[in-house]
Amino acid sequence: MERFRNTGQPDWDWWGRLWPTPGATLRSLGLSSGDTLAEVGSGNGYFALPAARITAPAETYALDLDESLLDELERLADRQGIDNVVAVHCDARNLTSALDAHIDVLLIANTFHGVDDPGEFVREAADALDPGGRLVVVNWHDRPRAETTVGGEPRGPPTALRLSPAEAADIVTDAAPFALAGNHELPPYHYGGVFERERV
Repeated sequence: MERFRNTGQPDWDWWGRLWPTPGATLRSLGLSSGDTLAEVGSGNGYFALPAARITAPAETYALDLDESLLDELERLADRQGIDNVVAVHCDARNLTSALDAHIDVLLIANTFHGVDDPGEFVREAADALDPGGRLVVVNWHDRPRAETTVGGEPRGPPTALRLSPAEAADIVTDAAPFALAGNHELPPYHYGGVFERERV
């Protein structure tokens, strides 16, 4: 199975220029101690590792198709003394079979724009979350790629793939029983949509 479109692992150096404090970004999106979290497309842990520090003692699941990135994540976790992050080699299209329990928060960062069937993904997300659980979608704003530069170079997905916060919200709330709980600006180029799974 191939990756979602235009969702390769970025270099940590320019990632750090966008989010020098990823833990603070996650806290601004509502992540807190005791939340069980799964990150889709975690790569080598730029968000998953600080997430695990925040959620401890609850587990943070790092899901990715690339085993080499997950191996690197595990080495970094060991080096940093993080023992509550669980690397899961899986396809995000099969979330419910990849996770052995329901979770409180599902994070998808810089990947939603490339999902080939976003409605099906959102339904999988709803099935993976406990009632009242949250889907957090961090995405590039729908600005021309030429305007979203890091280190003087255009970065992010092609302009045609980008979604506005309203477009992302419509996809999520039309596909499954989610309600928009908040949209957060994540300067310079991103937003974070937080969606709560309705208690049905």
